[in-house]
Amino acid sequence: MTDTFEDTPEDTPKIQEPRLWTGDGWTARVIKNEDDDGWAVAMVKDGEPEPALVGPWTMGRDKKNPKPLDHNAFSTLVKTANEFVRRHEQQLHATLHQSITVTAEAGRVTVNLDIVPDEDNPYAMLSAQDDGGETLAEVKVAAGFKLNRSTAVAWADGGFAKPR
Repeated sequence: MTDTFEDTPEDTPKIQEPRLWTGDGWTARVIKNEDDDGWAVAMVKDGEPEPALVGPWTMGRDKKNPKPLDHNAFSTLVKTANEFVRRHEQQLHATLHQSITVTAEAGRVTVNLDIVPDEDNPYAMLSAQDDGGETLAEVKVAAGFKLNRSTAVAWADGGFAKPR
């Protein structure tokens, strides 16, 4: 049996047209801005159904048609889109994974809240570790549980009983 690499990104021809460029895992498409007479550019990550980023695009010299995409513009768009996706992922991670270290009766405790965004039954895992990283407790709580200094101390001082 012979291995073929027909579908590898390196073998996929790059498209470099005035209104459509592909490469580096992205597709840039210049589209008519439906809100006004201008143009926009949509950046779609390979394999994704929706654009990760849509932004205004420059008019050409004739003030009617869009400025054509070129190598420099595409590189800038890819960099911007990658940064946008990275920031979004960081924000999502920060929303789903919270941690706070408190001093309770038992000493210093790090309390973590990890939200599981299940569509049908979202929940969170509340856990506590001592300074040595040893797990002291772990309980399932509602996804809407609010982790803050007072709830963390109350949970630790209450013997790590499941919060109500």
